[in-house]
Amino acid sequence: MDKIIERGLLFDFYGELLTNHQQKIYSEAVFNDLSLSELSEEEGISRQGIHDLIKRCDKSLQEYEDKLGLIKRFQQIKTEIENIEAIIESNKNLDDASKQELKSRLISIVEDL
Repeated sequence: MDKIIERGLLFDFYGELLTNHQQKIYSEAVFNDLSLSELSEEEGISRQGIHDLIKRCDKSLQEYEDKLGLIKRFQQIKTEIENIEAIIESNKNLDDASKQELKSRLISIVEDL
């Protein structure tokens, strides 16, 4: 998985488990692509301090996933839903309205995750 996507997923699933300070710096670094220098100036912390904080956050978020496996489970469910959608689409016995209703229910399941 692409590192940027992986970091985004980890933060989406487990970011609330970080402190507010960690969340702010990590999201600025990952989502807004701020450099260590920019974050250092903004936060009044050394570049090394920012670097260490980001590395600790990466490690913590990965440890949460290793223990809880929420992202892995989410991806499995999403794949299974895509397989079900393909079966629905290929089923010639269903009319278009029924296909649409079933797809809407699958989308609802994904959104609830």
